[in-house]
Amino acid sequence: MNINNTSNDVKIDLTSCEKEAIHTPGLIQPHGVILSFKKPELTILQISDNTFNILGIQPDKLLNQNLNQLLEPEQINLLLDSLEQENLEFGNPLEFNIRVNQKNVYFDGIVHRYQENFILELEPTLSEKSNKFFKFYPLIKLAISKLRGAATVTQLSRVIAQEIKRITDFDRVMVYKFDDNWNGVVITEEKSENLTSYLGLHYPASDIPPQARQLYIQNWLRLIPDINYQPAVIIPTNNPLNQQPLDLSNAVLRSVSPLHIEYLQNMGVIASMSISIIKNKKLWGLIACHHQSPKYLPYEIRHVCEFLGQMTSLELGAKEDSEDTGYKLQLKSIQSKLVEYMSAEKKFIQGLINHQPNLLNLVDAEGAAVYFDGEYITVGKTPEIQEIHNLVTWITKNLHDEIFYTDGLSQVYPAAEKFGNIASGLMVISIDKSQKNYVLWFRPEVLQTVNWGGNPNKAVEVTVNGDLRLSPRKSFDLWKETVQLKSLPWQSCEVNAALELRNAIISVILRKVDELAQINIELERSNSELDAFAYIASHDLKEPLRGIHNYSNFLIEDYGNTLDEEGKTKLKTLVRLTQRMEDLIDSLLHFSRLGRVDLSMQKTNLNHLLSQTLDLLSARIEEIGIEIRIPQPLPTVYCDRIQIGEVFNNLIANAIKYNNKDDQWIEIGYLHRHETFIFYVKDNGIGIKDKHFESIFRIFKRLHSPNKFGGGMGAGLTITKKIIERHGGKIWVESTYGEGSTFYFTLQVGEI
Repeated sequence: MNINNTSNDVKIDLTSCEKEAIHTPGLIQPHGVILSFKKPELTILQISDNTFNILGIQPDKLLNQNLNQLLEPEQINLLLDSLEQENLEFGNPLEFNIRVNQKNVYFDGIVHRYQENFILELEPTLSEKSNKFFKFYPLIKLAISKLRGAATVTQLSRVIAQEIKRITDFDRVMVYKFDDNWNGVVITEEKSENLTSYLGLHYPASDIPPQARQLYIQNWLRLIPDINYQPAVIIPTNNPLNQQPLDLSNAVLRSVSPLHIEYLQNMGVIASMSISIIKNKKLWGLIACHHQSPKYLPYEIRHVCEFLGQMTSLELGAKEDSEDTGYKLQLKSIQSKLVEYMSAEKKFIQGLINHQPNLLNLVDAEGAAVYFDGEYITVGKTPEIQEIHNLVTWITKNLHDEIFYTDGLSQVYPAAEKFGNIASGLMVISIDKSQKNYVLWFRPEVLQTVNWGGNPNKAVEVTVNGDLRLSPRKSFDLWKETVQLKSLPWQSCEVNAALELRNAIISVILRKVDELAQINIELERSNSELDAFAYIASHDLKEPLRGIHNYSNFLIEDYGNTLDEEGKTKLKTLVRLTQRMEDLIDSLLHFSRLGRVDLSMQKTNLNHLLSQTLDLLSARIEEIGIEIRIPQPLPTVYCDRIQIGEVFNNLIANAIKYNNKDDQWIEIGYLHRHETFIFYVKDNGIGIKDKHFESIFRIFKRLHSPNKFGGGMGAGLTITKKIIERHGGKIWVESTYGEGSTFYFTLQVGEI
């Protein structure tokens, strides 16, 4: 069966790459076998039809049979042990020795979980299985040293391409980076001398459709040893228990899309391998490997490449962030100046326009406009006022988020084409959604020549029956395109600077509106800036911290036998301390995000909410035997149900935690005062001294040692205070030391 026959036998909609169900092809690559089974019966429910070629057994002899027809008892036990792991990936590959045609054959077994079933892939091992570590370690030692020594993203890309080519000996190894629109560009290339270079060529997003990018996130590595393979069919097509096709999203052997096969054929590629580069859980790019003849890599080598891909992903984040550090600091300085100018001016907008630096410097724009209370104020090169007015009208109808930005405005707003030389790029922040006040920045058109690898527009072919079919392009030669009506792209740090300015503007507006609330408004602005700082700082801290944690574990695992007990103890202490620091950072992130997420206000029955909270805490309540008192039913209020649920959870959990009495009780109730409800959570616990009434609401402030009263991060009351204040209320405590505490918080009656 050739590739064309495969396309005819298996009906796949090729009218759109994005519709192709590449995760359920019903086929696998034939250099291994695949089967699905269910615990605890271990009955084989589905199997590939190439078992005779690989295992010497016809598929109908294994289908609906127990796995013990294939595996020895000790191998069954090995498999069962691996299935008990929470993350099956950590146990792969399993080593199996199976009797095939009177000979012992070694196999790599890869196990995946699919809903209630399990998938087992078996690949014959082409290399010796002994001393795996001593083969693995030398391959990665030099590569890791070089990766860590790279100072820039460019150097890092060059090193990983060189190392992957050294380890695998593929004809061509490229580092391929995605842009914001999922187009890609080859930024590094290592190749054989006889091959045409692809360095610097761009490729359209359609080359790697969304469902393929999703699979690259799920699977770090994808190998196609020979595109001219004859696929093995999975039988039966659907799982007999759920009548669904087998999901091969995580399968190593998953068959390749016919469109992708055709694409590789057109490139002259016979074997390929892709390694994902992932930054902040998003696909940043790929390490793409091509070979002009069939090429199979054993699992150990693939494992090395996957590991290096993960290391590259970790290093990449640090390198990109360090490259932007100088510019980020410059933007921070400009932002601070703008906040200072706004505060000093009678009209805050003049503070954004009349000084140096001004609005333009914050995001490197050539023009800007502020629309506030029906008035337009501009600076730099901008469209005419009427054109800005028409643009604002369009923005009002279409902007639903706090920020919008594009480097091709005419693509979404065609009227912008006539002023593209001034405003091909637009970034806009919404100051006040209800009043429709905005700040807009403009960037001019920058004519660009993009070097594509062939015509980026896929050809449409008409089949013999008249249907339309997308066909991958057949040429990958240099194809130049002059791009018009596009500006320089907005950088992520510029987008963040605009968002932070938005927060600062809102703070200044509130202060100007009510001079009597000057101190409170200043605190709100400071908190907003603290939120932004905490958010950025926490993100920046987590990557190196995770690296320290991971490397410490590597040292324990790899060098445990060479360390004495004191050394092991110190490393374990380091792991424990990094975990605690990560918990602190997570608490800081949660606190900072509270100020960024819009409240989802809705009519909420607090009795139901309280019941849910008590259910969550029921195990602790029943274990200790705490009496819960609710003097009267709670009212229905207008609030963010999830966040107020967190308030009750934090206060009740604290009341449980800080109580050492024999007979413990907690009372939850409320008082009604005019348009305000005063809720309280009262306990007969250890109480709080008067001098601590204010400090307990500061983040990470604990009155006891971390090991006393169950530990904790000391962030719960800070988060509770933040939530209540965002609802327009306040929180305070009354307490008698040694006798108990009462936490009060207010909520407005609001709209019911």
